[in-house]
Amino acid sequence: MAQEILAKTILNTVPQPDSWFGLKYNLNLYRGCQHQCIYCDSRSTCYQIENFAAIQVKTNAVELLDEALAHKRIIGTVGTGSMNDPYMPIERQYNLTGRALQVLARRGFPVHIITKSDLVIKDLETLRQISQVYAAVSFSITTADDGLGKKVEPGAPLVSARLKAMQTLAQNGILTGVTMMPILPFLEDSVENILAIVRLAKEHGARYILPAFGVTLRSGSREFFYAKLDQHFPGVKERYIQRYGERYECSAPNHSALADAFYSACQAAGIATKMPVYAPRSKDPEQLKLF
Repeated sequence: MAQEILAKTILNTVPQPDSWFGLKYNLNLYRGCQHQCIYCDSRSTCYQIENFAAIQVKTNAVELLDEALAHKRIIGTVGTGSMNDPYMPIERQYNLTGRALQVLARRGFPVHIITKSDLVIKDLETLRQISQVYAAVSFSITTADDGLGKKVEPGAPLVSARLKAMQTLAQNGILTGVTMMPILPFLEDSVENILAIVRLAKEHGARYILPAFGVTLRSGSREFFYAKLDQHFPGVKERYIQRYGERYECSAPNHSALADAFYSACQAAGIATKMPVYAPRSKDPEQLKLF
């Protein structure tokens, strides 16, 4: 059951430069996430979200966004998907993301969507309009296997469904690619998995893949992750504890070999490993009105 809340602010400025995703602003329309990925960093206690499975809907978000964009002097890319997925199942009911995209289109702002859902297709026409300025959709894909994907991302659509959505976007001229992160040590860190993701991305129209060969863990997210490892992958938690202890950055033990295979495969496939980004610019000065 979702809780409707009123937000005080909705658009945050991203520290510059953002060399990964090309964002100038960040937008979170919901609080909490229904996809319940076992590795999600947003569960960390530093974010002070008591129950990450309880979804809060910022019902005034679209109005706040319109007002915020009107006062921005710099037109830059607005990102979604940092603290939750903008296309959780609840988006079907509230359509906050869809309505926010319409505001971005009207205001002439570019967008970068990061999602694990094929629900993004519902906003194809709005994305086509925004793409006249700049629109990118990155699909989070950490495994090529639907079965494993359902264990580590239990509430998200299947990887195969995301790939089909990616293909539809690409066929409609939308810049699209993959955020290949995290790659979970001892579960997804095989060369075979990495090469399969590159191959599938190429087949479905991806123009770029952004990689990270490992996972980050801290207080709050680590405990939840370990509990899920015990439930679905007995014995793997102990390998994490032995190798990483309380470390935040947990790189795959064979990250160098994974990187070598990845970059070689992307070069052969003609897939970029950095995404083309929109360069922020000042708004055009408004003409004076005569009364």
